[in-house]
Amino acid sequence: MSRRMRIRRQKEEILEISKIIIRAVISEKAIDLIRRENKLTFIVDRRANKPIIKRAIEEFFDVRVEKVWTMITPRGEKKAIVKLKPEYSAIDIASQLGII
Repeated sequence: MSRRMRIRRQKEEILEISKIIIRAVISEKAIDLIRRENKLTFIVDRRANKPIIKRAIEEFFDVRVEKVWTMITPRGEKKAIVKLKPEYSAIDIASQLGII
């Protein structure tokens, strides 16, 4: 096993799935993304990378993720915008979370 794979596996083991997603973002822009583009927005652990975030969302909400975008906010939090596959509805997930 290469050194790169060992580091990646160690990082995934350190971050527990339940602790990767900190909270959902509830703003006008986030709700607009839910309705128009089938995207959900979350604040996530700063150490989490895109594959880890994707796996956490898929396991936690039982959906399939098409793409993940991440950014660091001015507050220093990591924000992840997650686009769901067309067969899944972001509105359904948002209603389960109490956003809509």
